[in-house]
Amino acid sequence: EARLVESGGGLVQPGGSLRLSCVGSMLRFNTWWMYWVRQAPGKEREWLSTINPPGTSTMYADSVKGRFTISRDNAKNEVYLQMNSLKPEDTAVYYCVRGATYHHAEVIAKSEPESQGTQVTVSS
Repeated sequence: EARLVESGGGLVQPGGSLRLSCVGSMLRFNTWWMYWVRQAPGKEREWLSTINPPGTSTMYADSVKGRFTISRDNAKNEVYLQMNSLKPEDTAVYYCVRGATYHHAEVIAKSEPESQGTQVTVSS
């Protein structure tokens, strides 16, 4: 059974950085589109970023553009989210999501994550 496991969350001060990792156990990891989404308490899930299977194309939500960077290492079956200049409003549970094909942000945001996520808390 394929699994996604996120790590790297924690408590960080405003302006700080974190690097999230997601390791996937599915076969042919390098054929999957990968996404990051987040959900803050009382808020709808928000799509953050997309990366294509070879890692040559990325997309970002306006809320994180210029601060977050998605990347992947297909040899390690991992996808990453480098988060800089963190703000209190970035506090949420962060999930990685996989897709066999490309999906629009709205579709990804509405899909139920299959993993546990990792908590990111930005607070002084």
